[in-house]
Amino acid sequence: MEGFNPSIGISLPYTFASSSTSSGSHSNFFNSSPWMDSRIWSRLPHRLIDRVIAFLPPPAFFRARTVCKRWYALLFSSGFLELYLQVSPRRHWFLFFRQHNLKSYIYRNNNGTSSSDHHRGNCQGYLFDPYELKWYRLSFAFIPPSFSPASSSAGLVCWLSDDAGCKSPLLCNPLLGSLTPLPSTLRPRLFPSIGLTVTNSSIDLVVAGDDLISPFAVKNLSAESFHIDGGGFYSIWGTTSSLPRLCSLESGRMVYVEGQFYCMNYSPFSILAFDVAANHWCKIQAPMRRFLRSPSLVESHGKMILVAAVEKSKLNVPKSLRMWGLQQACGTWVEMERMPQQLYVQFEELEGGRGFDCVAHGEFIVIVIRGSDKALMFDFCSKRWVWVPPCPYTQSHGSDGDQELHGFAYEPKLATPVTALLDQLALPFQSFTG
Repeated sequence: MEGFNPSIGISLPYTFASSSTSSGSHSNFFNSSPWMDSRIWSRLPHRLIDRVIAFLPPPAFFRARTVCKRWYALLFSSGFLELYLQVSPRRHWFLFFRQHNLKSYIYRNNNGTSSSDHHRGNCQGYLFDPYELKWYRLSFAFIPPSFSPASSSAGLVCWLSDDAGCKSPLLCNPLLGSLTPLPSTLRPRLFPSIGLTVTNSSIDLVVAGDDLISPFAVKNLSAESFHIDGGGFYSIWGTTSSLPRLCSLESGRMVYVEGQFYCMNYSPFSILAFDVAANHWCKIQAPMRRFLRSPSLVESHGKMILVAAVEKSKLNVPKSLRMWGLQQACGTWVEMERMPQQLYVQFEELEGGRGFDCVAHGEFIVIVIRGSDKALMFDFCSKRWVWVPPCPYTQSHGSDGDQELHGFAYEPKLATPVTALLDQLALPFQSFTG
């Protein structure tokens, strides 16, 4: 497949369905069928052809670019990209990375291991299509060393520096290989929780917790917010807020739903909610919080969902994996789904107490068992549970116990015009290299 530009390396494996019909019969069909007459197809208006191409999924689009020079140039055509943004259907895909877990990373740094070794597992991303159950591979060689993926929204992936100090976020479009730096945060942090939401006309980014109060200690004290929109309003980390007392943010993830960012709070389990407009944090009690294991927050079709295993050892209640939806108006939880008991027994045996992580996009929720390549997917529309086929590109890594698959909701997009808003900022950006 043609690369997007010479500086980007990407490998998208394509599977072509073979037909049992012989080549001779195909030739006879094309010669005899009036519907395949080249004199008809050659007269199709370019606008109509462009509209058809705009509906193609990314692998098919980049394959189609090899047909002719005009199709190859569509990626650089403002007219086609404008049409693409209008008609291209949303695709609820996922993007996974192999990342070292936090404890092993800190251990290696304390023992003098270079941060470049840590970054090697992040040079590739693994794109998962839940509709076709197919994997694709993306190269992220253009990302500077010592940066890790932290969040994603509307076709953009946010990368954050692994080094302690003020963070310099990067926004990249993996399909285009574009990389846009944001100004550095004002407060030094270690591994903060990140929340990102992007629309066609605005960018909101929240960095919370892990404040460095000394070179050897961190504490969850504050959050900083970045905002810019097409109306000309922007706030470059100028909005700060205090986190609730005694909060513990360990997941590093935030989920955005209807004007609020949500993240898990540990010891004991609860949910922290940040109202962007009001610049205010509050706590929401978790359901069955004394019996939860490996809780995760995800967003599905505008709903906040809590996914967790439930274990009541002293009560006559079978172990299970459940999903609750948050009723935002009253702050209560309603159970939505429960994994079938027979499937949960199988899942629990494979999981072996290691825990699991969840990521959702659209109608799909993917549950990844930590320290393995095993994952389950639930489809809210069909109410079906399916095992996700192992990613073929991670098999060569072997069983590295320090590395785990971490996933993000990802909507592949050929154009993200909102990043042009960042060019309007007159402030100099701090360098993200070195």
